[in-house]
Amino acid sequence: MKGLEQSFGARVSALAEADSQTVAAIITSAADIALVLDDHGVIRDIALGNNDGTLEETTTWLGQGWAATVTLESRGRIAEMLSEVASTGLSRRRQVNHSSAIGPDIPVVYTAIRLGKSHHCVAIGRDLRAVGQLQQRLVEAQQSLERDYWRMRHVETRYRLLFQLSTEAVLAADAATLKVVEANPAAGKMFGLVPKRLIGRVFPFDLERDSEQAVDQHLTQVRTSGLAGEITVKLAASGQAFRFSAALVRQDPASLLLIRFLPLDAPSADGADEDHGFRLVHLLQAAPDGFVMADLEGKVLVANRAFLDLAQLATEAQARGQPISRWLGRPGADLPVLLTTIREHGVVRLFSTVIHGEFGSTAEVELSAVAAPDGDPPCLGLTIRDVGRRLDSGPQGARDLTRAVEQLTGLVGRVSLRDLVRDTTDLVERHFVEAALGLTGDNRTSAAEVLGISRQSLYVKLRRYNLGAPEPPSGPEKS
Repeated sequence: MKGLEQSFGARVSALAEADSQTVAAIITSAADIALVLDDHGVIRDIALGNNDGTLEETTTWLGQGWAATVTLESRGRIAEMLSEVASTGLSRRRQVNHSSAIGPDIPVVYTAIRLGKSHHCVAIGRDLRAVGQLQQRLVEAQQSLERDYWRMRHVETRYRLLFQLSTEAVLAADAATLKVVEANPAAGKMFGLVPKRLIGRVFPFDLERDSEQAVDQHLTQVRTSGLAGEITVKLAASGQAFRFSAALVRQDPASLLLIRFLPLDAPSADGADEDHGFRLVHLLQAAPDGFVMADLEGKVLVANRAFLDLAQLATEAQARGQPISRWLGRPGADLPVLLTTIREHGVVRLFSTVIHGEFGSTAEVELSAVAAPDGDPPCLGLTIRDVGRRLDSGPQGARDLTRAVEQLTGLVGRVSLRDLVRDTTDLVERHFVEAALGLTGDNRTSAAEVLGISRQSLYVKLRRYNLGAPEPPSGPEKS
């Protein structure tokens, strides 16, 4: 190693014959940035290497102290490098962070070298931002892997819990070899073995001969098409019959067969659906929002108690067979639009409309609807929510004119244009009357002059909008 150092040093000595431009080219090729410093640590010259141009702002450092270009915590390292150069001619590598006016701080690792016998030195630096970006990407990748790992752990935990608690006998077998790789406790109970004793056995086993042949054909079909119907199999020991089904699950690089046994006397899915449907009907009847099932023409088939209350009806029989437009929507407007939208898109969400009661009450409602054209019979399902208490009754004052006008704009479609224009005019007029009173210190005479109206007109508006206790026209004005 010593010989190599001497040989390299001998070759480097030839650089003494190189001119300054050659030396500068060597330095700039080897570094991202090079700083020429005087004996006080002031930057006298700057050279940039072949970078992407993001260090161009360093040209403003000329004439500044090297320590003045870095952040506060890096100034001590600058002082240490300058001290080492002054004493030994060469400093150790240290990382500093340069302040940047156009972005985050710039990390650079420097080595300072004295130039010959002069008091000047050159600081050769490497830009570490690319390294920092790679480190950040590595950290983000590690965090992503960590999140994926924990997500998979949670999924596996849920799968294990479901697999262990299932009352159905379930086996997982390798699709190629048919060896059992997992068995749940219900499967162990069915075969009369501890689940671990089932792992490694080739399926089918412990079934009657005819059942094993049927299972072989069934599994062949599953491996070919991915899925097959149910068959009936019997255990060899007890002769108990089960409904047998299997499904193919591809799990790279292998595939698994999920095998399920269900006793013949277990409740069927149809019975469960009937029970769920019965409970669903009761839930809809007791729901706080109105629910109506209507045919495709809008005639009521079923209505719950909440809708009957909104429509002021005593019994469901009063609504059945009647067009829902009798209570819902504005005449000739809402219901045709609603039915057209449902026919085109199959669903409507948060449709604002009005419901009219039999005895004259009116309520603002939001309606969502869905079509079931393939049902028996084809029908529409509508949920109706009373939002009258949610709506503001109108701005009470003119402290925030913009917000109040926005609230009135939200009433478009619910209130007629004539009423909207009248309410908006009243709102603006009240606002400016209040503004004039505030500007004149509640002096009625001055406020009337500011508004360009007579005092009598001002008093009329004060009474109309209930703005304080107006003085009689003949009374003295406040000074």
